[in-house]
Amino acid sequence: MKKLLNSCKKSTELIDKQLATPLSVTEKLQLNAHKAVCKTCNSYEKQSKLIDFALAKWFTAGNNKSNAKLDANKKSKIIESIKEI
Repeated sequence: MKKLLNSCKKSTELIDKQLATPLSVTEKLQLNAHKAVCKTCNSYEKQSKLIDFALAKWFTAGNNKSNAKLDANKKSKIIESIKEI
């Protein structure tokens, strides 16, 4: 059985992963258990969400003249690369 309480490294990986794709039930439980006892990871999550929000707002505000979007194939490759780390 996987341990319930992750390290900060694993938890930050899950925080970043949840911004791109839904977490499994096990991953959600592990992340929530860790955040219940770790102020640092809670802060990291808030900062990550803020950065993600700011970037999304910047791209939708017309600052990106090319209106470039990441296609699904490239997005999948990035997610797979993150999983390998």
